[in-house]
Amino acid sequence: MARKKRYHFNSQTLAYEVHRTSLRRRFSKGLVMFCLSLVAFAGYYFLYTQYFGLQTPKTAYLKQKYVEMNSKFELLERKFEQSNLALAELQMRDNNIYRPIFGMEELSQDVRNAGFGGVNRYAHLEATSNSAALLDAVKRMDVIYKKAFVQSRSYDEVSLLAKRADEMAQCVPAIPPVALDNVRLSSYFGYRTDPFYNTRRMHQGIDLSGDKGEPIYAAGNGTVCEVRRNFFGYGREIVVDHGFGYKTRYAHLNDIYVKVGDAVARGEQIATMGNTGKSKGVHLHYEVIYRDRRVNPLNYYNQDVRGQEYMAMVKSRHEGTMAYK
Repeated sequence: MARKKRYHFNSQTLAYEVHRTSLRRRFSKGLVMFCLSLVAFAGYYFLYTQYFGLQTPKTAYLKQKYVEMNSKFELLERKFEQSNLALAELQMRDNNIYRPIFGMEELSQDVRNAGFGGVNRYAHLEATSNSAALLDAVKRMDVIYKKAFVQSRSYDEVSLLAKRADEMAQCVPAIPPVALDNVRLSSYFGYRTDPFYNTRRMHQGIDLSGDKGEPIYAAGNGTVCEVRRNFFGYGREIVVDHGFGYKTRYAHLNDIYVKVGDAVARGEQIATMGNTGKSKGVHLHYEVIYRDRRVNPLNYYNQDVRGQEYMAMVKSRHEGTMAYK
């Protein structure tokens, strides 16, 4: 449909002419209409949001998303707390029950709570919106994964030892190294007055006094790792490596029936009692070493095991066995 033309009377020419609006005038009118539209929109928005208390659809949508996101973070926070409590329970049982059963040292909190070193692994999240909450969530998740990984490795170690429990039970130095009916406990583990220097010193083992030639038995399965003979210190001595972190030392011996590399079984005779080295009488100096630290040997064997009960646990190989001089 053709646009209608507008005419106006020209008094000079006494004729009707087509009315033409200048570009400037049309632009001015458009600008005025645009400004009036903005004012009307602002007034409408003010009345809609402030006077009537209503929300625009986009604002309502964003607020709904914000509430949903907060709910998800709260749920995630509760899950983090539950996971931390569950891990703390597992760590407590691992350190206080499972690892001690097999003579394993507990894992320190420094190991369990070790952080992440090196470069900033969260740099890509720092420029995002709500980066503080997001960074906190990601970091806490990483910490939980690290704790769970450490706990999993600990259980793997416990599981491996559990599978070797029978072997370990035979290797732990769990019987006296000599028949207790024939000896007396002359010196305990701990600080004592040194018989040579008359000063208070740490005694790293126990002394069992008896007659020269009294049989000495291996306290557990293992391999002879040291055989030494000297005029000072321990004199003639044997060290047996039992594995699983355990070693035993038998010192001041008279005769030695084993050599380095020999496999010995619990109750197998390995030497006889003597008075060699720095010693003031016939006795056996006996040590239990766990993870390179001396521990009290009396904690490892039953002192009431005597007589036939003890002899049933040992196997004498004295007859027909050559002593290594």
